[in-house]
Order: sequence, then C-alpha cells, then structure tokens
Amino acid sequence: MSLEDSSAPDFELQSTGGDAVGLADELEEGPAVVLINRGHWCSFCAEQLQTFSEVSYDLWFNDDVSILPVVVDPIGKVTEMRDRYDLRIQLLADPDGEVAEAYSGTEQTSHGLTGIAGTYVIDEDQQVRYEQVSDHPADRTYGNWVRYFVRNDYEDPFGE
Repeated sequence: MSLEDSSAPDFELQSTGGDAVGLADELEEGPAVVLINRGHWCSFCAEQLQTFSEVSYDLWFNDDVSILPVVVDPIGKVTEMRDRYDLRIQLLADPDGEVAEAYSGTEQTSHGLTGIAGTYVIDEDQQVRYEQVSDHPADRTYGNWVRYFVRNDYEDPFGE
C-alpha cells in the first residue's frame, strides 16, 4: 500500500541525541524526510544515511527540512551505528518496528526483524509528497536528490 499523497503516520521515537522526537513536532518547523532503515548492520543504509548527513545542515538551514532516520534496532545499537559512520544527524530507534511497519513494512531476516528500506518526503501539512520503497536493499534515494526535489516544489527535478 502506498502512502504517497496521503497523510503520513505520526510517531515519536527516542533519538540518539537523548530526547524523544516526534514527526508532528518537526513538521511545525517545515517539511521532513523519514528514512526507514533495515538495521544498524546494513551497509546500504549507512551509505544512504551518509548522503543525508552531508546535506542535512543545508536542508535545515535553507529549507527548514528535518531528517528523521528510523532504524529498527534498540537505541544502543542505533547510537553505535551513528558513531561508527560518523553521522552528523541523529538517528531514531524503532526497536519493535512499529514505525517501519506503518511506513514501508517489516520482514523477518537472518538479522531478526528488519525494516523494509523506504524514503518519504513529507510536507508541512503531513502529506507524503514522495515515497520510494526499496525493491532491493541497495535501491535507495539519496540526499542530494531529495534536496533538489524539495527545492523544485516537490516535483522531480530531472523530469522523470
């Protein structure tokens, strides 16, 4: 089931920064990007998160965009992931996979419960303006593309 053009499910999760972060609160300031990740062990997730880490300050400073990476793991493992990859963004722990399930879904793998990787751009009215759910763990939307998408009034900047 696609969430595009519908209201994004609200949530509040513990952040690696030590506080609870809620989607509705972040949307009061501007758009948000929700990134559903498979788990702390996923190298494809880390690669995607690094691209968002690189553009996060620019998106926040110039466009009021919040980056909300949701990782299906307990806070300790999620903090370890943030530190291991030297990410400049805080990650959100979704240990039971409830948020991931509400967005792109979850699945049981050899690593246990994992999220199905997904990228969601959500406008200030909590409407999903872009959705990309991975068919393959390496299939990802990167930070630069989302930056252009937001700055192009939620239209594909490359006309595809």
